[in-house]
Amino acid sequence: MGGLRERWRGFTDLLLQAQCPLCDRTAVTAFCQYCQRQVQQCQLADANWAHHEHLPILAWGRYGGALRQAIAAFKYNNHPELAQPFAHWLAHTWLNASARAALTALTVVPIPMHPSKRQQRGFNQAELLATHFCTQTRLRYQPHGLERSRETAAQFQLTARDREQNLAHAFSLGDAFRRQPPPGSVLLLDDIYTTGATARAAAQTLRRHGIRVHGVVVLARAEWEQGQSTGYRGQGAAKRPGQEAG
Repeated sequence: MGGLRERWRGFTDLLLQAQCPLCDRTAVTAFCQYCQRQVQQCQLADANWAHHEHLPILAWGRYGGALRQAIAAFKYNNHPELAQPFAHWLAHTWLNASARAALTALTVVPIPMHPSKRQQRGFNQAELLATHFCTQTRLRYQPHGLERSRETAAQFQLTARDREQNLAHAFSLGDAFRRQPPPGSVLLLDDIYTTGATARAAAQTLRRHGIRVHGVVVLARAEWEQGQSTGYRGQGAAKRPGQEAG
């Protein structure tokens, strides 16, 4: 009888184990061991602050390969649970690259989504990342510092110049900062950074209101071509319908 109970417990435990969002294998953590190794191979070997179009950028990984697939699963295949491991990796990068003094002087603001797009997706991936990121870094978190006041076309369809025009006046100051500006600088947070049009538009909105912007932290950034500060190197994976790139 005891052996039957043990076999039944083993069977139910197997049913309750999660599946890897990339390959559907059984996964003890967010990914199976194989896919986690593939994703972590996309980590930047020298993850330090870089400047792109006059905006400091800190990224955990390179936007390509398994990391790109994992971000797509996170955003488009309804896997919000991936925010936790992603934010864990990003927080470690931040803590290793930033001065400890900055921990008490910054407010993290996730890049907002337009309400219609958020309703369609069910969550804002930047908010989920920022929530876990701030838990680990102990930075102040303000999800209402910015608002997406205008719905925009999907960025991946547009040229670099059109992206800038597409995002003109797309952001406005949120209720929280209208009532009381942050005590120090703002650290913007998003999932990906490609041309940087989205991050720059958000930063410009804050700066117009006299709010300092420390920079932007992202899970993944594109590889920029040498001498082409506004371009980025494609990674060969097809984009999903409606996929935006910042």
